[in-house]
Amino acid sequence: MSDTIHVLNGPNLNLLGTREPGIYGAATLADVEALCRTTAAQHGLELVFRQSNHEGDLVDWIQAAAGSVGVVLNAGAYTHTSVALRDAIAGTGVPAVEVHLSNVFAREPFRHHSYLSPVVRGVICGFGPQSYVLGITALATTRPARP
Repeated sequence: MSDTIHVLNGPNLNLLGTREPGIYGAATLADVEALCRTTAAQHGLELVFRQSNHEGDLVDWIQAAAGSVGVVLNAGAYTHTSVALRDAIAGTGVPAVEVHLSNVFAREPFRHHSYLSPVVRGVICGFGPQSYVLGITALATTRPARP
């Protein structure tokens, strides 16, 4: 197992800081990345941080993360629509945590369903950028001990 954790971001997360700040806050994606880098380093982990508006990129990156500490995934709207992301997580067996900046259960009903939740280790939502910190920490502190 490599000492790398992957943080993957889906569609429209490149707009953080300007997109609906009342819901998503003022932090930019660069701010989230800096927070994730600090958190990963505190756990002795390397960080791969990526964002794409394209589902296939996310599938490729999940597959590439096999053998790592795991994936912290904010799939954005793909959470509610993507069987492909669900199958990539299930098919690789990579440990994954689903994260969301907002509390999806306090929002529109269509956001209450996740195709990812049944195949990830846990779901963290509603804590803004701290959702990522909690996801990284969860994977870092529950990974199998090295021989």
